[in-house]
Amino acid sequence: MSDIAVSVRGLGKRYRIAHDREPYARLTETLWNTIRHPLRRGSAAEEFWALRDVSFDVTRGDVIGIIGRNGAGKSTLLKILSRITEPTEGEAVLHGRVSSLLEVGTGFHPELTGRENIYLSGSILGMRRADIRRRFDEIVAFAEVDRFLDTPVKRYSSGMQVRLGFAVAAHLEPEILVVDEVLAVGDAAFQKKCLAKMEDVAHGGRTVLFVSHNMAAVESLCTTGLLLARGNVALAGSSKAVVQEYLSTVESESPGDLAARRDREGTGRLRFTRFDAQIRTGARSQIRLHYSAPGGAANVEISIGIFTLRGEGAAFLGNAMTGQELGPIPSDGIIVCELPSAPLLPGTYSANVYCTVGGVVADWVQDASRIEVAEGDFFGTGRLPPAGYGSTVFGHQWLVSPPGE
Repeated sequence: MSDIAVSVRGLGKRYRIAHDREPYARLTETLWNTIRHPLRRGSAAEEFWALRDVSFDVTRGDVIGIIGRNGAGKSTLLKILSRITEPTEGEAVLHGRVSSLLEVGTGFHPELTGRENIYLSGSILGMRRADIRRRFDEIVAFAEVDRFLDTPVKRYSSGMQVRLGFAVAAHLEPEILVVDEVLAVGDAAFQKKCLAKMEDVAHGGRTVLFVSHNMAAVESLCTTGLLLARGNVALAGSSKAVVQEYLSTVESESPGDLAARRDREGTGRLRFTRFDAQIRTGARSQIRLHYSAPGGAANVEISIGIFTLRGEGAAFLGNAMTGQELGPIPSDGIIVCELPSAPLLPGTYSANVYCTVGGVVADWVQDASRIEVAEGDFFGTGRLPPAGYGSTVFGHQWLVSPPGE
């Protein structure tokens, strides 16, 4: 039997992106223009290569972390490996049964219950009903959805779908497990449980392909790494070497102009156009979010997630959390988040920005900008914690209490 579980050679994926030349018109206008100008095309299109000339091998039983900036081609690669989409060129050969968790509810039929979807997923993986039944209780216990087992999954929350999806993917004994950043949807306890399960899967000799922005998880869980940049393989090697190269790359970049970013989600009811932050440890600081919301917007909720460059959470800011309403707001402007005494230690951080309008996601940009936190005097003593003790600092006082108090 070959030691190679995944073999990728010259893989490429091309998309065609249409650009409308004219605004939408009525059907009668469209037909009349077609008659008058039969050779005129309705839109122009450009070619975009999400992946190009990607080649690598994954050894059986290896745990490989696939990292890179948003838009680097990570999710496209996993979709090709999971047979969700076909490559434009090249080939990807997988030796073994593959189980994938690429997004919330991957592989689930929304009208079927959780119980039925467990059996359906197992059947798709080629497992016998007796084998699925043997692992059934373990899957349900891990997912913590026993009360809703006979409820259609379309009524599950995103967190419940992720828990069940991961439980099915990891417990039905696939020879190759493919997991995307979807685990970030879950809470901290769930993520920790998933990482522990992935370690068990890896130690059991199965192959794991893991996409994550959490560099600490990649270093601890993965033996090898693959760094993608603009659809190409920038580096393949040990996970520590690949993570270090990635960190050195992102430290030299400072994305802040968001107007042209395509790697975002949401309806577009409001769009962030620029991210500016001037932060100094212990000083009054602010983060300024430039935005565009045609026609204005009401019932706006904004949140900012701040992470170390290794993907570890450092802070979360949100107007809903502080109870401050935003809106109605004008068509364009700047939303400012004030920090009375910034608790971040000096260093470079990454920020995600997220917005809902009327409870619906309007814009979500991951890795929206670098934040350079300047050194400051938080305590008024000229001293800060030594390096290696986290990313935040908070006020505290000391006293000596008499015995018995």
